[in-house]
Formats: sequence, C-alpha cells, structure tokens
Amino acid sequence: MDEAPAAGGQAAPKKKETSQTMVVGASSLGTMFEWYDFFLYGSLAGYIGTHFFPESLNDSTRFILALATFAAGFVVRPFGALVFGRVGDIVGRKNTFLVTMIIMGAATFAVGLLPGYDTLGIFAPIILVGLRILQGLAIGGEYGGAAIYIAEHAAPEKRGFATSWLQTTATIGLFISLVIILGVRSLMGAEEFAEWGWRIPFLVSIFLLGISVWIRLQLNESPVFQEMKEEAAISKAPWAEAFGQWRNLKLILIALFGCVAGQAVIWYSGTLYGLYFLQQINKVDGFTAEWLVALSLLLGTPLYIFFGWLSDKVGRRPLILAGLFFPVFLYFPMFNIMSQAANPAMAAAQTASPVVVHADASECSFQFDPVGQTSFDRRSCDVAKSFLASSGVSYANEPLSEGAVAFVTVGGQRFDVPAVENMGEEERANAVSSYRAELGEALSAAGYPASAARDEINYVLVVAVIFVTQLFTAMIYGPLAAMLVELFPARVRYTSMSLPYHIGNGWFGGFLPTTAFAIIAATGNIYSGIWYPVVIAGFTFVIAFFFLPETKGKDIGHAADAARARE
Repeated sequence: MDEAPAAGGQAAPKKKETSQTMVVGASSLGTMFEWYDFFLYGSLAGYIGTHFFPESLNDSTRFILALATFAAGFVVRPFGALVFGRVGDIVGRKNTFLVTMIIMGAATFAVGLLPGYDTLGIFAPIILVGLRILQGLAIGGEYGGAAIYIAEHAAPEKRGFATSWLQTTATIGLFISLVIILGVRSLMGAEEFAEWGWRIPFLVSIFLLGISVWIRLQLNESPVFQEMKEEAAISKAPWAEAFGQWRNLKLILIALFGCVAGQAVIWYSGTLYGLYFLQQINKVDGFTAEWLVALSLLLGTPLYIFFGWLSDKVGRRPLILAGLFFPVFLYFPMFNIMSQAANPAMAAAQTASPVVVHADASECSFQFDPVGQTSFDRRSCDVAKSFLASSGVSYANEPLSEGAVAFVTVGGQRFDVPAVENMGEEERANAVSSYRAELGEALSAAGYPASAARDEINYVLVVAVIFVTQLFTAMIYGPLAAMLVELFPARVRYTSMSLPYHIGNGWFGGFLPTTAFAIIAATGNIYSGIWYPVVIAGFTFVIAFFFLPETKGKDIGHAADAARARE
C-alpha cells in the first residue's frame, strides 16, 4: 500500500510518518496474536474441563463448565472496553492497545503453567477464571484501539479495505490456534497431548507477545488523536460525553442492536460453535473436526478483505443487512446438511429410528449439574434422558399423565424405564445399569454409532457448509470496523465503539456455545440451539433496516465532528 494522505482535514503528525502498510500490518499482526491467545482456551475447552474440574462431574457437565469459564472472559469484555476506551480517548490509541497486548500475553502464558485440580483443588478453577477475566479485560481494550488506529490513518475511499485486514485477525487467530494444536498433538501423540502437551500452545504465546510488542513500539500516534492533542481538544470526561448525551448514546444503541449483536452470533455460529457441534453432537473426533474447521477458516478469510473493499464501493449498510438476513433462513438446513455429511450413520438412524422420551414433564430435570451432586437416577425420566444426553442422541419429548413411569421408544420399539422412585440404593443402581445396557444395545442395533466413522465423512460438504457461514460473517464483519469508527465522533470514539462491540461479541456472541448446548440439553433436539443465533440475527436485521445509517466516506476528523456539533 502507498502512504495514505491525511483524511478529513486531519493534520499531519509532527513525527516521522508511518506508512499505511506499517500501520495496517503492525495493528493487525498484534491483534491476531491477541485473538490467538484468546481462542486457545476455546479450542482446548475439552482438555481444560478434564484438568481443572473435579472427576466427580460427568463429561457433559465438565465440558459445559469449561465453556462457562471460557465465557467468563466474554463477560468482562465490555468492562475492559469502558476502562481502556476511556484511557484510549484521553492518553492515546497506540499506548493503550500496547498495554492490553501485554496483559493478554502474560495471562495466556500463565494458563500454560497453572497446575490442575489434582494439585490445587478448588483454587485451580478459581485462578483459571481470574486469568480468563484478565484476558477478557485486555481484549476489551484491544480491538477498538486497533480499528481506530488504522481507520484514522486511512484515506476515506479506502477505509473499508484498510480496516478489513484487521477483521481477518480473529479468524486467523483461531486458525493459527487450531493449526498449532494439531501440529503439537501430531508430534507427541494424543495421550501425551491430553496429559500435558495441551499446555505447549499456551506457553508459545510468550514468543508471540515479544514479537507483537516490538512491532507496535515502532508505531507513531494516530494523526487524528495527535491533532486533538495539539489543539487541546481531547475529552476530559469520555464516559459523560459518550453515554450522557443522547445524540451519541443513540448511536451506541444502534451499533449494538442494529449491527454487532447479529454479527457476533453469526461469527461464533460458524467458528467455535461449528467446531463444538462437530465434536460434541456429530461425534467427529477432535483431530478431524479441528482440521475441517481450520480449512474452512483458511478458505473463508479472504472474504473479509473482499467485503471490506466492496463496502468502499457500494456502502457498508447493504452488505451488513445481507449478512444478517440469509442466516435467519439458512442456518437450520445448513446445520442439518452438516450433520448428515459429518456422521451419515447417525443422521440415517435419527430418520429411520427416531428416539422419543415419553414422560411426565414435571418429573424431568434439566440435564446439567454444575456442582456434580446430581446423579440423575432418582426418577425414571431422568434415567432415560441422562443416558441419551451422554450418548449424544437426539430425542423428542412426548408428555405422559402426571405420575406415569417414563419409557423410551427407538423407532417405535418401546423400552420401559425402571420405576426407580421407590427403589433402594443398591436395587436402583442395578436397575439403572441394566436399563442403560439394554437401551445402548437397542440404539446400536438401530444404527446409532458411538462416533463418526472417518471413512464415511463427506469432508468436502462439511467444509463447504462452514465456508458458507464464513461468507455470511464476512458480509457483516468485513465492513464492520470502518462503520463503527465512522459512526462516532473522534473525541469519544474509542469509548463509544468499544462498548457496543464488546457487549455484542462478549455477551451475545461469547455465550452462544454455552447457551446453545444448554438449550440442547433442555430439549433433547440437537438443532434447537440454533434458535439462539437465528433469533438474535433476525432481531438485529429489523433494527438495522430501520435505524442503521450509511457511513461510507464520512469525514472522521476532529474538525468535521466539531462542525457537526455546532449544527
């Protein structure tokens, strides 16, 4: 890229100018390493659950708890946006996202060194949550600073293209985390990797941190911030200006509910949730699932740059609306196609021999126990559902009259659940064990596999489905950084754009895997979790259609903001 001219009346910085290539490259590379750090935990959630939570929990509960701990980093992202957004509007863009990167890298490295539950007991998951919180706070201050830094250097007619390189960093960070995990596991073997090798990708992050810090130290401050600093126009109270004035607060709400919330659930549906869906629902082994997702991400990443470039031609708004619209109608059939491609035997069994739990709904527990104190063997409905849930079998629910003993049908064949409510401990344990063996044999005879057979997976079709989810994501995410920067005035830009971005991606998106799997656990339907992203995306589309403005080519300099404020 050539050096970009100062845009919108922006004053040229006094220091030696930084080329546009250096601005985009340094900002994007540092952010990519941060996303690598952040997503390592998500990619290794299964191993985290095994090492940091007690063995008394069943595998499903440990996995959901690992996802919940992963989500802790998302919970605090908006708070990181508030803290570092304020610092960025007062102190400057460059130094703020340098600090956030150091915090992120240090916390990630510490996860690789942290002893597990067997050594530290309850303190292991507590410290782990603390490190995730530090990561969440750091990423809350990183993205806004990097996006603003690039946009404030870029020419107006190339702003979407320039910032779109930053938009690839989350996907590339996830891709690199998967590739390093796969590489380490291939070199040392699955058993050794599960024992301690999973820590290596976390420890590697210390080298990435050193590279990132060195690169970002070469950068100068953004020209827009430098102009405000020279004119003594820096905000002294960014929070009050950003949230206390309706003109700006309205834009924050539109950015959140008319853009970012939908973008977040669509992004996570096609990346982390797609990975978990293959592993936990379709029973594809972790190695294969990670390669499939990694290949899809590699193929889909250029789309972010394409749609960022296209937004400079046709506008940000139409692309964002299209990216929100299509998943609402296509996600259910797409995930159905992915299931049939990933585990055709399971899909065929579900069609030929559907499983139905017939029970009194009031006697059925929610199949999730965060403290490991429920064995789900005290009521007949729980005995049936807990076994099906742990086996990854999708089932429908059919109500029975109050107090009726539950039974399960597999392709119409009935299997009565023992009336465990009136049994003693030993009798109940024997009855439950016998029933599980009987039902397990019936499921196997009906064609339900314990895991997906590698030679039966339609690899091309699985990659194609995930690639299409990347297409939808890129329509929104490619132009997103430019739109968010253009929405808000320079004085409070860091604070204003960071908060809706991280509420959307931290809360709406970050809780998607946990929420979706909880919905599946409650309903028994493996596709029911998709309602979450579909509903959020549909709601966001409606708000965007009526309220989201076009921002392409908007003057983002301080002088232009001051002129608009006087109007």
